[in-house]
Amino acid sequence: MNIPFSLSARDEKFFYNFCQKNNFNQHQSDQFLSYLSLLYTTNQNFNITAIQGGQASIERHFEDSLAIANFINCNEVVGVVDVGSGGGFPGIPLKIAFPHLTLILIEIVQKKISFLNEVIEELGLENSSVYSCDWRTFLRKTDYHVDLFLARASLDPQELIRIFKPSSPYQNSHLVYWASSLWQPNLKEKMYIRGEWPYTLQNKERRLILFAQEEKCKLLKK
Repeated sequence: MNIPFSLSARDEKFFYNFCQKNNFNQHQSDQFLSYLSLLYTTNQNFNITAIQGGQASIERHFEDSLAIANFINCNEVVGVVDVGSGGGFPGIPLKIAFPHLTLILIEIVQKKISFLNEVIEELGLENSSVYSCDWRTFLRKTDYHVDLFLARASLDPQELIRIFKPSSPYQNSHLVYWASSLWQPNLKEKMYIRGEWPYTLQNKERRLILFAQEEKCKLLKK
Protein backbone atom coordinates (compact mmCIF):
# COMPACT_ATOMS: atom_id res chain seq x y z
CA MET A 1 0.00 0.00 0.00
CA ASN A 2 1.18 3.53 -0.77
CA ILE A 3 1.44 5.46 2.51
CA PRO A 4 3.03 8.85 1.63
CA PHE A 5 2.71 10.44 5.06
CA SER A 6 3.84 9.65 8.57
CA LEU A 7 2.06 10.07 11.88
CA SER A 8 3.50 12.14 14.68
CA ALA A 9 4.81 10.17 17.65
CA ARG A 10 1.66 11.05 19.62
CA ASP A 11 -0.67 10.09 16.78
CA GLU A 12 1.28 6.90 16.12
CA LYS A 13 0.80 5.84 19.75
CA PHE A 14 -2.89 6.68 19.57
CA PHE A 15 -3.23 4.70 16.34
CA TYR A 16 -1.42 1.71 17.88
CA ASN A 17 -3.77 1.76 20.88
CA PHE A 18 -6.79 2.00 18.56
CA CYS A 19 -5.66 -1.11 16.65
CA GLN A 20 -4.85 -3.02 19.83
CA LYS A 21 -8.17 -2.17 21.45
CA ASN A 22 -10.05 -3.50 18.43
CA ASN A 23 -7.84 -6.59 18.00
CA PHE A 24 -6.95 -5.73 14.42
CA ASN A 25 -4.41 -7.89 12.64
CA GLN A 26 -1.51 -6.40 10.71
CA HIS A 27 -3.43 -6.31 7.43
CA GLN A 28 -6.34 -4.44 9.00
CA SER A 29 -3.96 -2.01 10.73
CA ASP A 30 -2.25 -1.34 7.39
CA GLN A 31 -5.63 -0.72 5.77
CA PHE A 32 -6.60 1.85 8.39
CA LEU A 33 -3.22 3.56 8.05
CA SER A 34 -3.57 3.67 4.27
CA TYR A 35 -7.08 5.07 4.69
CA LEU A 36 -5.71 7.84 6.93
CA SER A 37 -3.12 8.60 4.28
CA LEU A 38 -5.72 8.84 1.50
CA LEU A 39 -7.88 11.12 3.64
CA TYR A 40 -4.89 13.35 4.37
CA THR A 41 -3.59 13.61 0.80
CA THR A 42 -7.01 14.05 -0.82
CA ASN A 43 -7.97 16.75 1.66
CA GLN A 44 -5.07 18.82 0.41
CA ASN A 45 -6.95 19.34 -2.87
CA PHE A 46 -10.59 18.67 -2.04
CA ASN A 47 -12.52 18.88 1.21
CA ILE A 48 -13.51 15.27 1.84
CA THR A 49 -13.86 15.93 5.57
CA ALA A 50 -13.44 18.96 7.80
CA ILE A 51 -11.84 16.77 10.47
CA GLN A 52 -8.14 16.36 9.86
CA GLY A 53 -5.18 15.03 11.79
CA GLY A 54 -4.39 11.53 12.94
CA GLN A 55 -5.97 11.43 16.40
CA ALA A 56 -8.99 13.52 15.41
CA SER A 57 -9.73 11.30 12.40
CA ILE A 58 -9.32 8.13 14.44
CA GLU A 59 -11.60 9.33 17.22
CA ARG A 60 -14.28 11.19 15.30
CA HIS A 61 -14.40 9.00 12.20
CA PHE A 62 -13.02 5.53 12.86
CA GLU A 63 -14.09 5.03 16.48
CA ASP A 64 -17.46 6.69 15.91
CA SER A 65 -18.10 4.43 12.91
CA LEU A 66 -17.19 1.32 14.90
CA ALA A 67 -19.40 2.28 17.88
CA ILE A 68 -22.20 0.25 16.30
CA ALA A 69 -20.25 -2.98 16.93
CA ASN A 70 -20.79 -2.52 20.68
CA PHE A 71 -24.52 -3.09 20.20
CA ILE A 72 -25.03 -4.91 16.89
CA ASN A 73 -23.57 -8.36 16.23
CA CYS A 74 -21.80 -7.47 13.00
CA ASN A 75 -20.80 -11.11 12.49
CA GLU A 76 -24.49 -11.80 11.80
CA VAL A 77 -24.67 -9.02 9.20
CA VAL A 78 -23.92 -9.62 5.52
CA GLY A 79 -25.29 -6.81 3.34
CA VAL A 80 -24.62 -3.21 4.46
CA VAL A 81 -25.57 0.08 2.79
CA ASP A 82 -23.95 3.35 3.91
CA VAL A 83 -26.36 6.17 3.02
CA GLY A 84 -24.65 9.45 2.07
CA SER A 85 -21.23 7.96 2.68
CA GLY A 86 -19.12 11.08 2.04
CA GLY A 87 -15.60 10.11 3.07
CA GLY A 88 -16.67 6.51 3.67
CA PHE A 89 -18.01 6.73 7.20
CA PRO A 90 -19.23 4.53 8.77
CA GLY A 91 -19.14 1.95 5.96
CA ILE A 92 -15.42 1.61 5.23
CA PRO A 93 -14.19 1.34 8.85
CA LEU A 94 -16.82 -1.37 9.40
CA LYS A 95 -15.74 -3.17 6.24
CA ILE A 96 -12.12 -3.16 7.40
CA ALA A 97 -13.10 -4.42 10.84
CA PHE A 98 -15.51 -7.04 9.42
CA PRO A 99 -14.11 -8.11 6.03
CA HIS A 100 -16.97 -10.53 5.31
CA LEU A 101 -19.43 -7.66 4.81
CA THR A 102 -20.82 -6.83 1.37
CA LEU A 103 -20.75 -3.04 1.28
CA ILE A 104 -22.57 -0.47 -0.86
CA LEU A 105 -21.71 3.20 -0.42
CA ILE A 106 -24.38 5.64 -1.63
CA GLU A 107 -22.80 8.94 -2.69
CA ILE A 108 -23.80 11.49 -5.35
CA VAL A 109 -20.90 14.00 -5.24
CA GLN A 110 -18.52 13.08 -8.06
CA LYS A 111 -15.26 13.93 -6.29
CA LYS A 112 -16.31 11.91 -3.26
CA ILE A 113 -17.32 9.03 -5.54
CA SER A 114 -13.82 9.11 -7.06
CA PHE A 115 -12.28 9.16 -3.61
CA LEU A 116 -14.37 6.21 -2.40
CA ASN A 117 -13.47 4.17 -5.48
CA GLU A 118 -9.79 4.96 -4.88
CA VAL A 119 -10.08 3.81 -1.25
CA ILE A 120 -11.80 0.56 -2.30
CA GLU A 121 -9.05 -0.15 -4.84
CA GLU A 122 -6.10 0.93 -2.68
CA LEU A 123 -7.28 -1.03 0.37
CA GLY A 124 -8.31 -4.07 -1.67
CA LEU A 125 -11.84 -4.07 -0.27
CA GLU A 126 -13.65 -6.98 -1.90
CA ASN A 127 -17.43 -7.00 -2.38
CA SER A 128 -17.52 -3.21 -2.02
CA SER A 129 -18.97 -0.70 -4.48
CA VAL A 130 -20.24 2.86 -4.83
CA TYR A 131 -23.82 3.62 -5.89
CA SER A 132 -23.80 7.05 -7.51
CA CYS A 133 -27.53 7.84 -7.67
CA ASP A 134 -29.66 9.42 -4.96
CA TRP A 135 -31.43 7.67 -2.09
CA ARG A 136 -34.91 7.52 -3.62
CA THR A 137 -33.52 6.16 -6.88
CA PHE A 138 -31.75 3.45 -4.89
CA LEU A 139 -35.05 2.47 -3.27
CA ARG A 140 -36.92 2.44 -6.58
CA LYS A 141 -34.41 0.70 -8.80
CA THR A 142 -32.45 -1.77 -6.68
CA ASP A 143 -33.19 -5.00 -4.87
CA TYR A 144 -30.00 -6.03 -3.08
CA HIS A 145 -29.75 -8.25 -0.04
CA VAL A 146 -29.40 -5.64 2.73
CA ASP A 147 -29.41 -6.53 6.40
CA LEU A 148 -28.41 -3.11 7.64
CA PHE A 149 -28.65 0.47 6.42
CA LEU A 150 -26.33 3.00 8.09
CA ALA A 151 -26.80 6.77 8.22
CA ARG A 152 -24.27 9.04 9.90
CA ALA A 153 -24.60 12.77 9.29
CA SER A 154 -26.53 12.25 6.08
CA LEU A 155 -30.31 12.07 5.60
CA ASP A 156 -33.04 12.79 8.11
CA PRO A 157 -34.69 9.69 9.66
CA GLN A 158 -38.07 10.70 8.24
CA GLU A 159 -36.58 10.21 4.79
CA LEU A 160 -34.66 7.07 5.74
CA ILE A 161 -37.68 5.16 7.06
CA ARG A 162 -39.03 4.99 3.53
CA ILE A 163 -37.38 1.57 3.53
CA PHE A 164 -40.29 0.31 5.64
CA LYS A 165 -43.01 1.17 3.12
CA PRO A 166 -44.98 -1.89 1.93
CA SER A 167 -43.72 -1.32 -1.63
CA SER A 168 -40.05 -1.22 -0.55
CA PRO A 169 -37.86 -4.27 -1.26
CA TYR A 170 -36.01 -3.36 1.94
CA GLN A 171 -38.95 -3.31 4.35
CA ASN A 172 -37.44 -6.16 6.41
CA SER A 173 -34.02 -4.54 6.70
CA HIS A 174 -32.69 -2.68 9.74
CA LEU A 175 -31.53 0.92 9.96
CA VAL A 176 -29.06 2.47 12.40
CA TYR A 177 -28.97 6.25 12.67
CA TRP A 178 -26.19 8.22 14.40
CA ALA A 179 -28.05 10.87 16.42
CA SER A 180 -27.04 13.77 18.62
CA SER A 181 -28.15 13.86 22.24
CA LEU A 182 -30.74 16.50 21.30
CA TRP A 183 -32.47 14.60 18.50
CA GLN A 184 -36.14 13.80 19.13
CA PRO A 185 -38.16 11.46 16.87
CA ASN A 186 -41.54 12.40 15.48
CA LEU A 187 -44.55 10.10 15.88
CA LYS A 188 -43.94 8.28 12.61
CA GLU A 189 -40.29 7.65 13.41
CA LYS A 190 -41.18 6.38 16.90
CA MET A 191 -43.22 3.58 15.32
CA TYR A 192 -40.03 1.93 14.07
CA ILE A 193 -37.57 2.54 16.92
CA ARG A 194 -36.42 -0.79 18.34
CA GLY A 195 -33.32 0.25 20.26
CA GLU A 196 -31.42 3.29 21.49
CA TRP A 197 -27.86 3.29 22.80
CA PRO A 198 -26.10 6.33 24.27
CA TYR A 199 -22.32 6.64 24.13
CA THR A 200 -19.72 9.36 24.61
CA LEU A 201 -17.33 10.60 21.94
CA GLN A 202 -14.76 13.24 22.91
CA ASN A 203 -16.94 14.24 25.87
CA LYS A 204 -19.97 14.66 23.61
CA GLU A 205 -23.08 12.62 24.21
CA ARG A 206 -24.17 10.65 21.15
CA ARG A 207 -26.83 8.02 20.44
CA LEU A 208 -27.32 5.18 18.02
CA ILE A 209 -30.95 4.62 17.07
CA LEU A 210 -32.12 1.28 15.66
CA PHE A 211 -35.15 1.28 13.36
CA ALA A 212 -36.89 -1.88 12.15
CA GLN A 213 -40.31 -3.26 11.22
CA GLU A 214 -40.21 -6.19 13.60
CA GLU A 215 -40.33 -5.82 17.37
CA LYS A 216 -37.35 -8.14 17.85
CA CYS A 217 -34.02 -7.63 16.12
CA LYS A 218 -31.93 -10.73 15.48
CA LEU A 219 -28.83 -8.60 15.01
CA LEU A 220 -28.66 -7.31 18.59
CA LYS A 221 -25.81 -8.44 20.80
CA LYS A 222 -26.99 -10.65 23.63
